[in-house]
Amino acid sequence: MKAKHFNQNLTDENISEISSALLCSKIIIFPTETVYGIGANAKDLKACKKIFNIKKRDKGKALIVLISNLKMLDDIVEKTNEIEKKLIKKFWPGPLTIIFNKNNTSKISNIVIGNQNTIGIRMTSSSIATRIIDCSGVPIVAPSANISGKPTGTKIKNIIKDLGDKVDYIIDIGDINDNTTSTIVQVIDNEINILREGKISKEELSKIAKIKE
Repeated sequence: MKAKHFNQNLTDENISEISSALLCSKIIIFPTETVYGIGANAKDLKACKKIFNIKKRDKGKALIVLISNLKMLDDIVEKTNEIEKKLIKKFWPGPLTIIFNKNNTSKISNIVIGNQNTIGIRMTSSSIATRIIDCSGVPIVAPSANISGKPTGTKIKNIIKDLGDKVDYIIDIGDINDNTTSTIVQVIDNEINILREGKISKEELSKIAKIKE
């Protein structure tokens, strides 16, 4: 399989083609606000299984889900608490992934959440990712575009070498020089538990609520 390549100057027709492909279980590599992601329709079990196989990722490790609007969030998670709302207002769209309680009516596949009752979600600030999500109408899983254990997906030549024959579309904007990942947090007992500190610092988060030690 040879992936179809696009550059960053995506037309509406290009976006429509890629979005339609996502709805047909296809896999894409695309830039996010942090690193390159390898994406699939988060509601498509077949496509999400492909992501795990391509990355050689442990199936017990959950995948981060990208959304483009709060309506998508409401469709996936239980009612948000006050601290979560403050985090959303301050840092979304942007490089903050929040672990929420997943609701029982969500169509997100259990493989995405590692068979847990929580799910990591980020409202992306990437214009390319946002256009694709808006056009397709579905949230997309977006782990880093690399083989598990290899360097994070920032160097496009390495990504194409390792994954180019395993995916359907590649959106190439060149190397991403800032490889800082998203910050991952979970609100527990009215405190912010920092699971991974990335682009958003502990100091910034501490202005919202107490940090869990």
